[in-house]
This record gives sequence, structure tokens and C-alpha cells, in this order.
Amino acid sequence: MRYPLAILVVCFCFLLCSPPFSCADIYRFKDERGVWHFSNVKNDPRFRLFMRTPKYKKPVNRDIQNYDKAIIKASEKFRVEPSLIKAVIRAESGFDQKAISHKGAQGLMQLMPDTANAMDVRNPFDPEENILGGTRYLSLMLDRFRNNLQLALAAYNAGPEKVEEYRGIPPFSETMTFVEKALKYYGQYGPARK
Repeated sequence: MRYPLAILVVCFCFLLCSPPFSCADIYRFKDERGVWHFSNVKNDPRFRLFMRTPKYKKPVNRDIQNYDKAIIKASEKFRVEPSLIKAVIRAESGFDQKAISHKGAQGLMQLMPDTANAMDVRNPFDPEENILGGTRYLSLMLDRFRNNLQLALAAYNAGPEKVEEYRGIPPFSETMTFVEKALKYYGQYGPARK
């Protein structure tokens, strides 16, 4: 009785180590008869995560050109430099249009659901909608913080209320790292703002 389970586990491991055609987490539970059940869909509350499949991302340089038209459109509409939009996208999602953060931020510019609604983004995974909504929000942060790039980026990441509360970049490691990365990428994509 143990051998079929061992064979099943070995097969799962083999599949996970092979080049994937699709990725899915694997869930399992043991029923009252001692039978293990496996699934890639958590359709029963007894299922618990058994194996998490790795996320494979394309290199950033391959993806960046895919969004140039949307970035230029957003840049012209909201008067934000294309290099700054690219820097925010790269720092937020690494140009992964399907990215979802552990806090629920979605898409290229990692819009929280409330922010996406406020920016009229119906589908946060649509690259053009996400870029337009994210750029609109970024332009509002630049206006609110009088074009202070560091504060605007911190507000984009942590929220403007937190920047105002701390009277500067909030002491959150995620926000400080985001601002540092975004500024670095901004310098790589275009002239540094003074």
C-alpha cells in the first residue's frame, strides 16, 4: 500500500523538476480511510498545500518593449516621464503583467484593488489599463508631493498618508527598498531628475 504513494510522490517531484508547460500548486489531504487525495485545485476545505511550483519569469529586457506604446500613451496623457513609468513597473513587478503581491496588489504597476477602482481600472491585468491607472496615480503623488520624486515614490508604494504621517519616507523596509530600486532603474532608463 505504501508503494503507490511513493510512486505518486516521485512522479510529482519529476513533473515539478521538468521544464513546465503550466504551473500549479499541489494540495493534498488524507481522508478518514487513510487514503491520500492530491489536486491542483483547492476544491475541498481539507486540502492543504503540499508543493508550491516555482514561478518562472522572462528576463526583463525581453518584456520591456511589449509595453512601450502603453507607456508612451500614459506618459503623454498624465505628463510623467516614460523612464519613470518604466522604473516603477520594473521595481513593482519586473514587467510581469500577471503579478500579484502578498498584499493583493495586481498587474504591472501593482495596483491595490481600491486604487485600481479609484483610477478607473476595470481589469488590472490588462497592461494598457494598468499602466494608465498606475501612471495616473503616480502623477497624483508627484503633484501631492510637489515633484519630490523620493516622496512621490514612497507614497506610490506605502500610501500618501504614511508619507505625511512620517514626514518623509516611511521606515518600512519594503518601501525603502522600492524607492531605492525605482530611483536606480530611473537613472538607467533616462536622465536623473534633480
